[in-house]
Amino acid sequence: MTNKLQSLELIIDMNYLQEIKSIIEDFSFFESWEDKYQYLIDLGRNVPAMDEALKVDKNKLKGCQSVVYFSSFENKDGTIKFLANSDAAIVQGLIGLMLKVFSDRTPQEIFDINIDFLKKIGLDEHLSPTRKNGLSSLITAIKHIAKQKLN
Repeated sequence: MTNKLQSLELIIDMNYLQEIKSIIEDFSFFESWEDKYQYLIDLGRNVPAMDEALKVDKNKLKGCQSVVYFSSFENKDGTIKFLANSDAAIVQGLIGLMLKVFSDRTPQEIFDINIDFLKKIGLDEHLSPTRKNGLSSLITAIKHIAKQKLN
Protein backbone atom coordinates (compact mmCIF):
# COMPACT_ATOMS: atom_id res chain seq x y z
CA MET A 1 0.00 0.00 0.00
CA THR A 2 2.84 2.40 0.82
CA ASN A 3 4.42 1.86 -2.61
CA LYS A 4 1.12 2.74 -4.34
CA LEU A 5 0.83 5.91 -2.28
CA GLN A 6 4.44 6.86 -3.03
CA SER A 7 3.85 6.23 -6.75
CA LEU A 8 0.73 8.40 -6.69
CA GLU A 9 2.61 11.17 -4.87
CA LEU A 10 5.41 10.99 -7.46
CA ILE A 11 2.87 11.32 -10.30
CA ILE A 12 1.28 14.33 -8.60
CA ASP A 13 4.70 15.91 -8.02
CA MET A 14 5.62 15.32 -11.64
CA ASN A 15 2.37 17.01 -12.70
CA TYR A 16 3.26 20.43 -11.33
CA LEU A 17 6.91 20.00 -12.28
CA GLN A 18 5.78 19.26 -15.83
CA GLU A 19 3.67 22.43 -15.77
CA ILE A 20 6.69 24.48 -14.65
CA LYS A 21 8.87 22.84 -17.31
CA SER A 22 6.26 23.69 -19.92
CA ILE A 23 6.18 27.34 -18.79
CA ILE A 24 9.98 27.58 -18.99
CA GLU A 25 9.90 26.07 -22.50
CA ASP A 26 7.11 28.43 -23.59
CA PHE A 27 9.03 31.48 -22.42
CA SER A 28 12.29 30.31 -23.98
CA PHE A 29 10.50 30.05 -27.34
CA PHE A 30 10.16 33.85 -27.49
CA GLU A 31 13.25 35.93 -28.17
CA SER A 32 12.06 39.41 -27.20
CA TRP A 33 10.41 40.61 -24.03
CA GLU A 34 7.77 42.29 -26.14
CA ASP A 35 6.76 38.81 -27.34
CA LYS A 36 6.94 37.41 -23.80
CA TYR A 37 4.67 40.19 -22.52
CA GLN A 38 2.24 39.43 -25.34
CA TYR A 39 2.33 35.77 -24.29
CA LEU A 40 1.50 36.83 -20.71
CA ILE A 41 -1.39 38.94 -21.98
CA ASP A 42 -2.66 35.96 -23.98
CA LEU A 43 -2.45 33.78 -20.85
CA GLY A 44 -4.51 36.37 -19.03
CA ARG A 45 -7.23 36.23 -21.67
CA ASN A 46 -7.68 32.53 -20.87
CA VAL A 47 -8.23 33.08 -17.13
CA PRO A 48 -11.88 32.41 -16.31
CA ALA A 49 -13.80 35.45 -15.13
CA MET A 50 -14.63 35.45 -11.44
CA ASP A 51 -18.20 35.54 -10.31
CA GLU A 52 -19.12 39.16 -9.61
CA ALA A 53 -20.24 38.12 -6.10
CA LEU A 54 -16.57 37.38 -5.30
CA LYS A 55 -15.39 40.81 -6.40
CA VAL A 56 -15.76 42.42 -3.00
CA ASP A 57 -13.36 44.39 -0.80
CA LYS A 58 -12.47 41.42 1.42
CA ASN A 59 -11.20 39.59 -1.69
CA LYS A 60 -9.02 42.47 -2.92
CA LEU A 61 -5.39 41.47 -2.78
CA LYS A 62 -3.27 43.91 -0.82
CA GLY A 63 0.10 45.00 -2.22
CA CYS A 64 -0.99 45.26 -5.83
CA GLN A 65 -1.05 48.52 -7.73
CA SER A 66 -3.78 47.13 -9.99
CA VAL A 67 -7.08 45.89 -8.65
CA VAL A 68 -6.76 42.15 -8.05
CA TYR A 69 -9.54 40.01 -6.66
CA PHE A 70 -8.43 36.71 -5.18
CA SER A 71 -10.39 33.80 -3.75
CA SER A 72 -10.08 30.06 -3.28
CA PHE A 73 -12.09 26.99 -2.45
CA GLU A 74 -11.35 23.38 -1.67
CA ASN A 75 -12.23 20.80 -4.30
CA LYS A 76 -13.84 17.49 -3.27
CA ASP A 77 -10.48 15.72 -3.70
CA GLY A 78 -8.77 18.05 -1.19
CA THR A 79 -6.98 20.14 -3.78
CA ILE A 80 -7.34 23.91 -3.71
CA LYS A 81 -8.77 25.90 -6.60
CA PHE A 82 -7.65 29.52 -6.84
CA LEU A 83 -9.62 32.23 -8.57
CA ALA A 84 -8.21 35.64 -9.40
CA ASN A 85 -8.90 38.51 -11.77
CA SER A 86 -7.27 41.85 -12.44
CA ASP A 87 -8.13 45.00 -14.32
CA ALA A 88 -4.63 45.12 -15.89
CA ALA A 89 -3.67 42.91 -18.85
CA ILE A 90 -0.13 41.96 -17.80
CA VAL A 91 -1.20 41.38 -14.20
CA GLN A 92 -4.02 39.16 -15.48
CA GLY A 93 -1.34 37.25 -17.40
CA LEU A 94 0.74 36.84 -14.24
CA ILE A 95 -2.40 35.54 -12.55
CA GLY A 96 -2.85 33.06 -15.39
CA LEU A 97 0.72 31.88 -14.94
CA MET A 98 0.32 31.41 -11.19
CA LEU A 99 -3.01 29.62 -11.56
CA LYS A 100 -1.41 27.15 -14.00
CA VAL A 101 1.23 26.31 -11.41
CA PHE A 102 -0.68 26.47 -8.12
CA SER A 103 -4.39 25.85 -8.74
CA ASP A 104 -5.92 22.41 -8.28
CA ARG A 105 -2.98 21.16 -6.21
CA THR A 106 -2.89 19.70 -2.73
CA PRO A 107 -1.94 22.03 0.11
CA GLN A 108 1.37 20.20 0.50
CA GLU A 109 2.17 20.52 -3.19
CA ILE A 110 1.36 24.23 -3.12
CA PHE A 111 3.51 24.75 -0.08
CA ASP A 112 6.39 22.79 -1.65
CA ILE A 113 6.38 24.47 -5.07
CA ASN A 114 9.61 26.35 -5.61
CA ILE A 115 9.15 29.61 -7.49
CA ASP A 116 12.71 29.70 -8.86
CA PHE A 117 11.23 29.12 -12.30
CA LEU A 118 10.29 32.83 -12.30
CA LYS A 119 14.01 33.64 -12.42
CA LYS A 120 14.57 31.08 -15.16
CA ILE A 121 11.99 32.75 -17.37
CA GLY A 122 13.37 36.20 -16.56
CA LEU A 123 10.38 37.72 -14.81
CA ASP A 124 12.52 38.83 -11.86
CA GLU A 125 14.47 41.12 -14.21
CA HIS A 126 11.66 42.31 -16.47
CA LEU A 127 8.83 43.24 -14.16
CA SER A 128 8.40 46.70 -12.72
CA PRO A 129 8.83 46.94 -8.93
CA THR A 130 5.08 47.38 -8.46
CA ARG A 131 4.29 44.27 -10.54
CA LYS A 132 6.94 42.32 -8.60
CA ASN A 133 5.25 43.38 -5.36
CA GLY A 134 1.87 42.35 -6.69
CA LEU A 135 3.17 38.98 -7.87
CA SER A 136 4.82 38.44 -4.50
CA SER A 137 1.53 39.30 -2.75
CA LEU A 138 -0.32 36.77 -4.90
CA ILE A 139 2.21 34.01 -4.21
CA THR A 140 2.19 34.85 -0.48
CA ALA A 141 -1.62 34.65 -0.41
CA ILE A 142 -1.58 31.29 -2.22
CA LYS A 143 1.07 29.82 0.10
CA HIS A 144 -0.76 31.21 3.16
CA ILE A 145 -3.95 29.38 2.19
CA ALA A 146 -2.00 26.15 1.66
CA LYS A 147 -0.30 26.56 5.04
CA GLN A 148 -3.66 27.11 6.75
CA LYS A 149 -5.01 23.89 5.23
CA LEU A 150 -1.89 21.99 6.36
CA ASN A 151 -2.33 23.16 9.96
